[in-house]
Amino acid sequence: MDEVNDPAIETIVLRASSQIGKTEMLLNITGYFMHQDPCPIMLIEPTLDIAEAYSKDRLAPMIRDTAVLRALIAEPRTRDGGNTLLHKQFRGGHVTLVGANSPSGLASRPIRVILADEISRYLPSAGTEGNPLRLADRRATTFWNRKKIYVSSPGILGLCNITREFELSDQQFYHVPCHHCGRPQIMEFKQLRWDSGRPDSAHYICVYCSATWNDAQRIEAVMIAEDEGFGWSATAEFRGVAGHSIWAIYSPWMTHAEIAKTYVEAKHALDQGDPEPLKTWTNTIEGRAWVDVGQRANPEPLVERLENYSADSLPWQILYLTAAIDTQDDRLEIKVVGWRAENRMDPPESWIVLHKILYGDPAQTDLWTDADELLLRDYRTMDGRTLKVSVTAVDTGGHHAESVYRFCNKRMARRVYAIKGAPGARPIWPARAGASKKYKGTKVFILGVDTAKDAIFARLKVADQGPGYIHFPVTSDASGVFDLKYFQQLTCEYVKTKFIRGHAVREWFKPVGARNEAFDLMVYNFAALHARTVPWEILARGAPTEPPPESIIDDIKSPSFKPNTIVARQRSQVNPRHTRFNVRGR
Repeated sequence: MDEVNDPAIETIVLRASSQIGKTEMLLNITGYFMHQDPCPIMLIEPTLDIAEAYSKDRLAPMIRDTAVLRALIAEPRTRDGGNTLLHKQFRGGHVTLVGANSPSGLASRPIRVILADEISRYLPSAGTEGNPLRLADRRATTFWNRKKIYVSSPGILGLCNITREFELSDQQFYHVPCHHCGRPQIMEFKQLRWDSGRPDSAHYICVYCSATWNDAQRIEAVMIAEDEGFGWSATAEFRGVAGHSIWAIYSPWMTHAEIAKTYVEAKHALDQGDPEPLKTWTNTIEGRAWVDVGQRANPEPLVERLENYSADSLPWQILYLTAAIDTQDDRLEIKVVGWRAENRMDPPESWIVLHKILYGDPAQTDLWTDADELLLRDYRTMDGRTLKVSVTAVDTGGHHAESVYRFCNKRMARRVYAIKGAPGARPIWPARAGASKKYKGTKVFILGVDTAKDAIFARLKVADQGPGYIHFPVTSDASGVFDLKYFQQLTCEYVKTKFIRGHAVREWFKPVGARNEAFDLMVYNFAALHARTVPWEILARGAPTEPPPESIIDDIKSPSFKPNTIVARQRSQVNPRHTRFNVRGR
């Protein structure tokens, strides 16, 4: 608001989270020009309906309750065009409210002060006329003392108007002093910490001295920053555009615990395959543009993550196995994945167990018999446990759906399910039986593959072992699978955002001619994990919580290995209270 009176600044940009005071600032600026510097003013909202609501709910009450403004505006009368819902005249100027989707409203009159609200929600074009912001800018061309104020919470990176305008500015951030060491810093989300599973314990940590800030100390730091000589500081060259970025932690209306709690809930939704809550949190709480999770997948770093384990000696952490089968014209591809989670709230950590390619005609029974042997075999862990595949998802796409139906129909009791992927916003696994369909007597489950793909790509970006991390083995039953070509398959698809009838729609694309079986099978395994509620806490009772002793690993590798003996011995060493438990969850 101070910069409105700075003649060197023509454009002011505010990129901020929701409920931080953006609309109130626009109202204050509107009232200032009406009273102190009368001129033509235009306020632009994303749509005409929102502009009408703004006029009724925000602008009209301000004029009504402010005596000097009330005296400037005539009482609304039926035949008086000087005070209507979207156009209010006063001596020396007027306030006109328009929608960014209305080309006639944007191009109708010369304007000195342009107030553009929530510009990241604007359509890319006002009808057929072009970008709404550029149309509005041309209305101010003839004024030497024009002002343009753009405010918004961010949207999707690459399509976000406020982020683009902010990057053209001097990019100012608000610096606050630490109550302990006194050094100024920009408050960032990564410095907000809390105990695992307890977002109510959240507190801020000084980036320099690691002093803990409670809510009162954080709010005080914001209040005294300018008095201490800090506050707004530019990080880029000034070229006539003053830009500011601020997020919810600077607001006195949100606590550390509230910020942490909303993040944990949004992250949990992402781990279940729904990225929308985290996208909303990123835009409206952290005040940052959302990056589509599929846009940055890179196969090269994944090659460096290969680990020394195999299907015959699985990591001791694995508690649960799923499998998926993809049907091609000349082969079946099978992937088995191991999973572990400490509880239902944490995103499961995963291990690729094997990726087997069985060449042959999928119309022949022998090929499916070979596939079934992989589903029925025992998989041993380093600590001596024997695991079996609990759920299998078999894709019905392609030219061999009849063979898939026959295979799955006989094995439903073993949770071998026929599946079919469907795009769009839908659950990863159908929540209701009615969400599946029957084809020739076989139940086919319709999967939300877009949701699952978002989740898998998010996990491929997890760099530290732990919840959400994906492990890859050096060796497999199919030689040479886990090489660069495999990871190129795993990352070949990407997200594009396109506009349909003026609305942004995210879609997954596969380059022409590219193979993506590795990715599809990982998606189907992730869906299979959601086919039933996994009793993680119960499964963990029969498994170690730390690596097994080397003596046990040596015994397992010996030809005289007896699984039951080693399992009993391992359990007694790790926890004598452990009881026998069927790892399939029955």
